[in-house]
Amino acid sequence: MTLKLRSAGTSDRGLIRSGNQDAVHAGAWLVAVADGMGGMAAGDLASSIAIEAIAPLDVETPEHALVAALQSGIELATARIRQAVAQDPQRQGMGTTLTALLFARTGSCLALVHVGDSRAYLFRDGVLKQITRDDTFVQMLVDQGLITPDQAGSHPRRAVVTQALQGDEISPTYATMVPRPGDRWLLCSDGLSNVVRADTLAEVLAGYPDRDECTRKLIDLALRAGGPDNVTVVVADVVDEE
Repeated sequence: MTLKLRSAGTSDRGLIRSGNQDAVHAGAWLVAVADGMGGMAAGDLASSIAIEAIAPLDVETPEHALVAALQSGIELATARIRQAVAQDPQRQGMGTTLTALLFARTGSCLALVHVGDSRAYLFRDGVLKQITRDDTFVQMLVDQGLITPDQAGSHPRRAVVTQALQGDEISPTYATMVPRPGDRWLLCSDGLSNVVRADTLAEVLAGYPDRDECTRKLIDLALRAGGPDNVTVVVADVVDEE
């Protein structure tokens, strides 16, 4: 059995924002979503820097080197964002989320890196599970038992992230997992996860086997919900191509 990753990704500026600060990569070995912040031009720049820094990892990588490769990508993105801020002080405060998945050349393992509030979900055996934990103020309140997850969705400070790529030292979350044939991964910016319920995400992931159609349907649902933010989606399937 030889497992491969097959992906499709798309992005939309939504119905309210004047531009799109998200960036996306959907490749054969690497998928990634970045959601920029800190003003229009700076947000665009930060997310594009992050994706450009990590995109070269979309190559055959041995299992033992997956996490180290992602770490190097994060370090490069951090350095480049720091440099961009130094070149123009008006960019101070710009930053971006980054959630990325790197698949081993053998298909035996995958690694995940996460910073911010873009998300990675795993749809396996008909069950959708959120794999990443949001680096947000409201998630911290949920963890402390001060509010419920439902209350977090409408909290006035739900957009406040506690960690992002901004040129400073950070503590990204890294994880490794063993893929299974039939696994379907969803990576998305909060423009999707903030407005479309998890059970609806699961229905779409189950009901649209074609990856391109699935991403378009998810974007459409976010727009139907008002499209208040940029929305970016990657759908990646683990397939047996032996």
